[in-house]
Amino acid sequence: MNPTPSCPAMPWWHRDRFSARLPTLARRAALVRAVRAWFDQRDFLEVETPALQVSPGLEPHLIAFATDLEGADGRVRRRMHLHTSPEFAMKKLLVGGAPRIYQLARVFRNREGSRLHSPEFTLLEWYRAGAGWRDLVDDCQGLLRAALRAAGGDVFRMGDAVADPFADWTIVSVAEAFHRWAGIDLMAATDDPAAPSAGPLAAAAAAIGIDARPGDDWETIFFRIFLERIEPHLGQGVPTVLHDYPISMAALSRQSADDPRVAERFELYVCGVELANAFGELTDARLQRARFIADMDRKEQLYGMRYPVDEDFLAALEHGMPESAGIALGIDRLAMLATGAAHIDAVLWAPVDGGPER
Repeated sequence: MNPTPSCPAMPWWHRDRFSARLPTLARRAALVRAVRAWFDQRDFLEVETPALQVSPGLEPHLIAFATDLEGADGRVRRRMHLHTSPEFAMKKLLVGGAPRIYQLARVFRNREGSRLHSPEFTLLEWYRAGAGWRDLVDDCQGLLRAALRAAGGDVFRMGDAVADPFADWTIVSVAEAFHRWAGIDLMAATDDPAAPSAGPLAAAAAAIGIDARPGDDWETIFFRIFLERIEPHLGQGVPTVLHDYPISMAALSRQSADDPRVAERFELYVCGVELANAFGELTDARLQRARFIADMDRKEQLYGMRYPVDEDFLAALEHGMPESAGIALGIDRLAMLATGAAHIDAVLWAPVDGGPER
């Protein structure tokens, strides 16, 4: 029955409604306990950094929440944002000498809401000084297996898809994935690795029946091919590690020592769901500033806004961040996969805005 003014919807906190969700939430709680135990047993320090930041994170497609920091006299001291990730603050801790750190952070991203997205959610981030991205793959394997066991599962599930983390994982480069599932030689369709033009990739896309649209740039065409032909295959049967992203998509990752055309970046997929994003961390302050400016130019072009650069973060890089690797993993999505929940609301203790009726 559809809710009407005379027959209001049952609120999420109503005992009859909440009791149906409680077993899933108990499994989430067990999973979170297992995550903490896994890191604690490996001598990671659990850290806490402020959600209020000058710069919320500079990924072009993420929209932040803004607020004003007021002094005791009520005057506005500074424009602030709720962080979209604790990355900048945690890397400052690496500069300060913390060797292995993790955080279960509440993070905030505006204009998001779907079965896999909530405007406020829990992000697990961890960093290893003196490590590379392959060390993080090993971490992910151990962590996901421990989390699934704690949640009482034997495989991850999302709809009809399943993935067994106890079997051998698929580890494939982005270029290999384009060749395998789209029949495209991505490197040949990337004329300038640092700033590729749309033409060659548009032609390759057209050859497999995916048309570019007027004004599409290289990255837009990349994601159209990726979402249609590649992502549905990722994390099916077993988790997939998709590594070596084109250097133009490096974000905060460093250039690969094996191939300068790609970056030390991987994403982890389970049952077709993007679960984590990892970097061999960029430590060059000058190059990082240039990337930040380019990202904000793109955000302004797409959304008519830009966020300030965290100058304190760049100063920390300049001071000297050790060679490191870091990763961000969505705890709510991990809980969905471990419990088979179809919607993120099912694994949130309380929805941000009351939640839609399902």
